[in-house]
Amino acid sequence: MDKMDLKIAALLQHDGRLTNVELADKIGLSPSPCLRRVKKLEDESVITGYYAALDRQQIGLGMTIFVDVSLDNHRDEASVQFEQAILEMNNVISCFVVSGASDYRLEVVVSDLLSYEAWLKTLQRLSVVKDIQSNFAIRAVKTRAPLPIRY
Repeated sequence: MDKMDLKIAALLQHDGRLTNVELADKIGLSPSPCLRRVKKLEDESVITGYYAALDRQQIGLGMTIFVDVSLDNHRDEASVQFEQAILEMNNVISCFVVSGASDYRLEVVVSDLLSYEAWLKTLQRLSVVKDIQSNFAIRAVKTRAPLPIRY
């Protein structure tokens, strides 16, 4: 990626609704080469998608919980089973393999405590789960920040 590609990526992550003409104008290219660069970034999976950022509270998912999960063993089968289950849980909006006291950190969104309890029971039923620690977010200070691209 050259400086122009990085600039395109930075601008689109701030505003994915920029038209190709607007984007081309901002980076100093004509629309055709700009569009070719964007398509190349998409084809190479640098740009992985476009989406609308939603207000969690307004759509009824105002509770965020960070859940640390430890598995009962570290064999590949346990990880595969756990990760497949997590991929099917719509309330889990992010999942990371982490170092430290737990194996995974999940970001879970729900409407209320009763919904969280119901979701938690689903997690507890997974035979590979050994320990679960929940941390409830009080308020968000910073979310969905753009990546710090330098060009």
